[in-house]
Parts: sequence; structure tokens; C-alpha cells
Amino acid sequence: MKFVCYTRRPVSEAEYAPRLGLSMHLGVEKGGVFEPLNHNYGVLFAKATQDPESLALCPKSLKRPFVLPVEGGFVVIAIRTEANGEPDESSRGCAIVFQSPDLVHYTELGLLKLADDFLDDVSLKICDGCGGFVAKYAVGGRVYRRKLIALTLPSDDVKQCGNIGREDIAVNIEGAVGATEFEVEGQRAEYALKKLTPVHAVSVEFDKTCKKERLGGYRVKVNYSDGSAHYKRVDWEEPKNGIAKGKIHVEHYDFPIAENRADPCVYRYNGEFYFIATNDADGNRSIFVRRAKTIPELVNAPEKLILDAVTYPHVGGLLWAPEFHNVAGKEYIFHACTPKEFGDEQSHVMVLKDGGELDDKNSWEAPKRVLKKDGSPLYDKGITLDMTTFEDGGRQYVAWSQRQFNPIDLGAWVYIAEIDKNEPWRLISDPVLLTLPEYGWQNNHTLVDEGPFALIRGGKVFLTFSSALVDTTYCVGLLSADCGADLLDPKSWTKGNYPILHSLSKAGEFGPGHNAYVTDEFGDTWNTYHARPGLDGPRSSGIRRVHFGFDGEPVLDLIEERDLPEEMREIEVKVE
Repeated sequence: MKFVCYTRRPVSEAEYAPRLGLSMHLGVEKGGVFEPLNHNYGVLFAKATQDPESLALCPKSLKRPFVLPVEGGFVVIAIRTEANGEPDESSRGCAIVFQSPDLVHYTELGLLKLADDFLDDVSLKICDGCGGFVAKYAVGGRVYRRKLIALTLPSDDVKQCGNIGREDIAVNIEGAVGATEFEVEGQRAEYALKKLTPVHAVSVEFDKTCKKERLGGYRVKVNYSDGSAHYKRVDWEEPKNGIAKGKIHVEHYDFPIAENRADPCVYRYNGEFYFIATNDADGNRSIFVRRAKTIPELVNAPEKLILDAVTYPHVGGLLWAPEFHNVAGKEYIFHACTPKEFGDEQSHVMVLKDGGELDDKNSWEAPKRVLKKDGSPLYDKGITLDMTTFEDGGRQYVAWSQRQFNPIDLGAWVYIAEIDKNEPWRLISDPVLLTLPEYGWQNNHTLVDEGPFALIRGGKVFLTFSSALVDTTYCVGLLSADCGADLLDPKSWTKGNYPILHSLSKAGEFGPGHNAYVTDEFGDTWNTYHARPGLDGPRSSGIRRVHFGFDGEPVLDLIEERDLPEEMREIEVKVE
């Protein structure tokens, strides 16, 4: 099967920023025409470099990627650049090399020094006879070849040659630059297509007969293009003449479900559902809660104030990212606030009083600031916010975003720690760094990782987080670890090289991110998130079903039209 790799011409800062285009994209040939994968969004980004003393990040990009299929996977070679595509002095004369088993997961091996001046182009081939590799590269209009002792270690054998060893081809993919073709066969091709092609429903399976009393619990199996499935309920008409006609239920939500509400969280408690979010309508000076019997009813449910910027002396404005959580049988709200300005924003926890109601302001104790295990403030050199909590293996964890401003601004990084279940505002371990904004999609317009939230399923802890400036380039990344692993060990976690939700995922929804999950009364998991209904629209809340792909990982971009098209929804069965 023929694939192509390429970079993209910039569209606009708002629609698909130039930095995002300076990454490796993939396409596949179908019917003689190449089609983009992953919504025409990059799949391989160069890592930022980091100053060993100040820890400051220097974002990087790449150009001229070239994929070489090898035994066991693929090798990718490219030219590293500064974030904006200008020559990278730290990469002078170098190519950057990656390995991948499947075109989805990538390991950056490092720089390959080939020349003294900047490379204009680079490619890679297998060395005939020796089984190693030969790099071809262009410098100053001349082309050279060089054998490699290892993928990042060249030999001294340099020869001038006639061509670069790659041939750019024209493809009908929007914005594609420098596309080169390569072959992918068998299971690797199948896996890449399953992971990088938007999932869609392909068929419906159901029993053709059913006893009348069981129609209420009847489910149909919807099969999807990646080999996964989902069981859906049916809205039935009254059976007639032994036949029941029905329509497979697909919940419809217009976007947005709540305007000027960001960082949304839906929570199930005592058989009811609660909606809480950041209030952008008044400059983040209040938090309201909606309450309803079902999730759809939350859309039009009335709001009740539970926290404002004047009730408590130590709580002022910037009331951000509230989340309901149950810890050891008690109810809490994790949120951020400040008595002063942005630079004083800190994570806090509110405790529900015994017998209290979640949507009653007087049922909540005053917010408590999160503390380290020695009782001192969690962080006093910058801000902390977006704290969330989850349990695994009997241990309760928190994850949050933390940003140092002095002596230099490092951007926002996500940390994890264990907390005391009886006092969940107090850490009982030291903070551990989970992710920092090293890839181009994480540091676009600003260096930010924030908004972590856990989804535990199938023996895995999935921790999504949001990155980049909270504009149209905002997006959602994914960390994953095995349940029962040492979650305070960064080696237990794997981070994806590209986001799983972004502005190209759904037309008209720009900068989706800061999401949370809830499971409804039917066992379906829902993703609440905010995005902008237009390039200049306000942050507003949306909701979409979380699909779980063939490999068990969450799929956040399965929009309603692909979840089950209208023409596949009607069924009928014989009623016994």
C-alpha cells in the first residue's frame, strides 16, 4: 500500500498555525488518489530542546521528512528547524532521526551530524551488501552520501554523488509540501489506517426477534471502521401486528450546550447529574451549578450560584476549572482561585458539609489551599491550577498544572502526586513531572500543558491534558499508563506525539480542550469540553460520546454523523 509523508504550507495562525504545518503528515493512496490521514494534522513533531540549567524550553520544528521502511518498522529522517522554520543553529549540519514501529508511535533518537553547514535536504537508504544505512544529503547545491555506523553515528566515508535519493511527488492533499512516497504492507498498514483514519460506523447487527417485555433493554451492535463496536439502545414505536419498528438512539447535542462556559465538568451523584464550569461571562468571578435527572436535561437546566469572588477574603476572582470529585466517600470541588491577580492563582479544595446539597452554596465549606506534605503551600514560585484527582490501586492521586514565572517563565507543566484521602488538599508525596510542552502542538503561541483529567478503563489509566494557547490552536493530548503501575514514576507513562482532539477534528469547533468525563445511566462515557463556535467566538461547552477504539484507547473525535448516519438508524424486529 502506498503512503506519503509531507509537511504543510501554513493556512493561517487561527485555522492551522505555521508551526503545526512544520511536522510530518501522512497520507494514503485510495483509488489512485492520495488522501490525508489524521484529519491532515501532523503525526510527528520534533521535541523542544531544554537548557540544562534554567530548564527553559526552546521549541523546534522539522522539514523535509523522509520515511524508510525497515525490518521491524520505520526510520524517519528530517531536518530540524527553529519553531518558525528558520535554520536551527544547534542543528547546523545535522539531520534528526526517529524510529517508529507503526507510524503512530515515534522515538526521537537524536541528531545525526553529516556536514559543517546547514543541510538543504536529506534522505536515507539501506546500504546494499552491508545491511546498514546510507544517508544522502544536500549542502550548498551539492549532494553527498555517507555510510552510517549507527543511525546517529556517521562514518568518515563521504562521497559526492549525483542525486539526493528522494523524489518529491505532487499529491492532491491540501497544503502538502515535499511529499515522498513509500510502501507499507500487511499489519503495519492496517494498524496505521485504523489509528489515523477517522472512525465511522460501517454496519449494524441485531436480533431479528425479541420478546415484548425485553424491548426496553434491547441493544443493537454498531460496528466501526477500525474493528471496534458499541452497543446502542433503541427508541421503539408501539408494536403492531407482531412487528416493532424503532430508531437506534443517538443522542444529539447542538454545539454549544452552554455559551461562555469553559472547562466544563459533568458529574453523576445520587442518581442525578450536575454541570459545573468556568464562567467567562462575568470575568471568572462566579461558579454556577446545573442539576438535572439526565445529561440531556442539563442543557436547559437552571443555574445556582455556589461560589463567588466576594464571600471569602482569601478568594477573589479568576475562579477557574471547578470539578466535582468523590474521595473516600465524601464530595469535593477542586478548583483554582486567587485573592489578587493571575500570578497568585492557586489550587483549592472545597468540602461538602454532611447532609449538604451539591448545588447549594451554603452546603460547602470555605475553599482550602492545597498543601505539600510538610504543610507548606503547594507552590510559591508561580501558579497552580486545573487540579484533578483519581484513584488507582487503593491510592488517591492528584494531577495539576504548575507554572514558574521567576526567574524566567517556563510555561505550564503537568505534575502528579499522591494525596491523603481524608484530607485531599494535602499531598503525601513529592510532586513528579508528567509532561511539559515539548512538541509544536503543545507550545503553539505559548508553552502550556494544563487541564488533566483521568479516564480509567480496560486496565489503563488514560490522562488527557490540554495544550497551547487557549485560542483556536488549543488541543487535547493523551498520557497513558497501566493500572497498578507506579504512577509516580514518569517511566510508567507514555505520551502521544500528536493530539487526539483539535480544531480539525470537527468543523466549526475551534480550539477544543480542557475536557472531563462522565458515565451515564446506560454505561456510555461522555466527554465534556470547551471550544469556540467560530474563530473569534467565546469559549463554550460541548459534549460528545467517548468511543473506545479497537485497541481500547479513547476516541474523542467521533462526531454524531460518523457515530451512526441517519440512514442506518431505522430497524424493525418480530415481537414474540
